[in-house]
Amino acid sequence: MSKDLISLKSEISQISTSSIAEFLNNMGLPSDNIIASDAERGIVNSNLPTYIASLPEEVKRDARYLSKYVVGAGLGLFDYSLNSIWNEVTIALRNKAIAYGLDIFYDAAVGGKLRDVYSTESDLAGLKDITLLDTCKKLELISETTYKKLAHILDMRNDIGISHPTNYTIQGFELLSWLQTCIQEVLQDKPSDAALQIKAFIDNLKTTDDVLDQKSIANILPKIGSLSSSHCSRILQTLFGLYVADNTTAVLKKNITLLIPTIWDASQDELKYKLGIKLEGYKINLHRDKHGRGEEFFDIVKGNAFKTKSEKTIALSELTEELVTANSNWDNYYHEVPIINKILTYIGLSKDLPNELAQDLISIVLKARIGKGLSHQNGVSPKGKPLYDTFLAIIGEDFFPELIIELESYKIRAKIRNKIAIGEVVSMLKTLKEYIVTDRYLETLDYLIDNFPSRGDSCLDNRFRKMTSTFINWG
Repeated sequence: MSKDLISLKSEISQISTSSIAEFLNNMGLPSDNIIASDAERGIVNSNLPTYIASLPEEVKRDARYLSKYVVGAGLGLFDYSLNSIWNEVTIALRNKAIAYGLDIFYDAAVGGKLRDVYSTESDLAGLKDITLLDTCKKLELISETTYKKLAHILDMRNDIGISHPTNYTIQGFELLSWLQTCIQEVLQDKPSDAALQIKAFIDNLKTTDDVLDQKSIANILPKIGSLSSSHCSRILQTLFGLYVADNTTAVLKKNITLLIPTIWDASQDELKYKLGIKLEGYKINLHRDKHGRGEEFFDIVKGNAFKTKSEKTIALSELTEELVTANSNWDNYYHEVPIINKILTYIGLSKDLPNELAQDLISIVLKARIGKGLSHQNGVSPKGKPLYDTFLAIIGEDFFPELIIELESYKIRAKIRNKIAIGEVVSMLKTLKEYIVTDRYLETLDYLIDNFPSRGDSCLDNRFRKMTSTFINWG
């Protein structure tokens, strides 16, 4: 232990609580619950010098917060000491945010209209301490355990801090443990390699003047792929914000398009849905340019399934009408393909198909898949056929009753007027069967596959109606 610390411990400990209380009383000031008791001061004065002596020189060299902490603790002003160490923790957490990258940090910390207000290092002072702490945990800049410890210290600092009237008395060992937590788990903790990589990646991407070549992309993507899904999600959120921003350069937008499909795949679904909500917000608030660029972003990553239900319903309704029109035209083989391709970007799973659109969309897909019964390509778009099969495979198990009802409808049966069309129905049902697991549904498909070639109206007979009555109410 250094001589200076021993001397300080000796001199401070000689100042008794009673003498300080007497001094305050003589000035007409309150003295109760201001200074820690002699016993609690003794705990700190006996243990603090040893702990500080154990700290590395680089930690102590410019640590004015430690000087304030020592003086406050020695005099019995424990709340002052607590405030001193917490202020230093706040500075350290802000430095972690800077090291991680302010764009990503503010994206995670601030939402809505306020996001555009936060951009520089000085804006970190505008965040509440709890927001700073929560965001550091969210971005994995501190561990879950460290977060819980610091959240408790922050509660204590807020409830019993120097600026808050309170009857609670901080205990000596409490004060020492809080100091140890703050120093070891925050102040001595360095930014992780992942945090430094992310900051460097975003900074370099924003400042480069050239479009990335294939070699650069091949070097970047594996490094991003090695990050956790939460880190990738934060990168994705920042790139989305940059892509839709009004001042983003053409080079930056191009580079983002080259990287985001891989980053999107490596990110968490929760964040993707949040971006979908943000996209709808642009539309509702009439930010037409941002909404348009956001639509481009979602098209690039094939992320339309993560848009909000209202956005998907409107878009799929329009695409359904477009497919009806394209299918009725003479050049349908080519014009149907981009439409069903677009539809599939909204429906990655059966749950993505809005119930209110299911019947109409299933109907037109069946019509297009069965085709027009012509000799050329069997009347079906050759590039559209596998896409229609994909659609039916995705929704088949959950929308099987709707599919059978539609297959039985007059407008579909009217399409099945020759052997070519019947052959396409059987082919479609065989493909669908590969994705069905429910026994009764499989029995239904087997019956249709066996009977359709000889009887195109086999879905109308009594045996079929009875077989399907467990999942369809034929009325």
